[in-house]
Amino acid sequence: MTVSRGNNLKGYLFILPALLSIGVVFAYPLFQNLYFSLLDLAQAGRPFSGMRNYVLMAADPLFWTSLRNNALLILLVPVLVVVALVFAVVLFERVRGWRFYRGVMLIPYITSITAVGLFFTLFFQGRGILNTLLRSLGLESLVVDWLGSTRWALPAIMVVIVWREFGFGAMLFLARLATVPEELFEAARLDGAGWLRRLRNVVVPQLATVIEFYVFIMIVTMLSWVFNYIYVMTLGGPARSTFVTELYIYIMAFRMQKMGVASGVSIILLLITAALAFISLRFRSRLLAEYE
Repeated sequence: MTVSRGNNLKGYLFILPALLSIGVVFAYPLFQNLYFSLLDLAQAGRPFSGMRNYVLMAADPLFWTSLRNNALLILLVPVLVVVALVFAVVLFERVRGWRFYRGVMLIPYITSITAVGLFFTLFFQGRGILNTLLRSLGLESLVVDWLGSTRWALPAIMVVIVWREFGFGAMLFLARLATVPEELFEAARLDGAGWLRRLRNVVVPQLATVIEFYVFIMIVTMLSWVFNYIYVMTLGGPARSTFVTELYIYIMAFRMQKMGVASGVSIILLLITAALAFISLRFRSRLLAEYE
């Protein structure tokens, strides 16, 4: 028992520097943010205001618009999974030029979001590349000011997000497929299984835990990593139709000087992300138990 306790103590000592770093980098700002959300930072002395910042946040229609847009972006996650899965399987089967396609596929993901956003701003604008192409093909009826339309601005940004992010998932899936015994695929082919049947009965079960991991990463991305796309391409417009919670926090904190409200929104966003993380971990444990 003494040896066991000694080993445990040594283990805790080894991870102590990492825990201290995490505490300084993450825990302290988190608790400070929670503290700020309960203060009236606009008044001298920063008096305690209780839930006032949260009430102001809940009464602002723009907050709910931002939250709704984040929820719409989360709907992209199944699309990303399907696109990444199809590309991964096709490349895994080594179609002609698969090495070239594998390299090209990852280029969007390693490209700066700012550069991607600037390019697609030119691509989607009223006299941009897309509309010029449509006009040259005689498809005038399809010409739209994509980023200037409250109806099409967010879908246009969704296309950009899918184009940039699917390569990461495809690489994850390819890496997992490379460890799957070839005999499984050969047995499926000998049984007469077609491409779709092999995908459903062999590939997806083998990729289940990796897919779950990718889904969680993409959900977090849609909640807290789309600020650059929005800021570069639309700045929340037109008519605030592409606002997301990150942009809302930025505007409240640095434009409106409502740091308490911004802190409250960030806490709400953290709670939503934590809830999704908990669901993801529970789902992962079930998957691991099923495939052990």
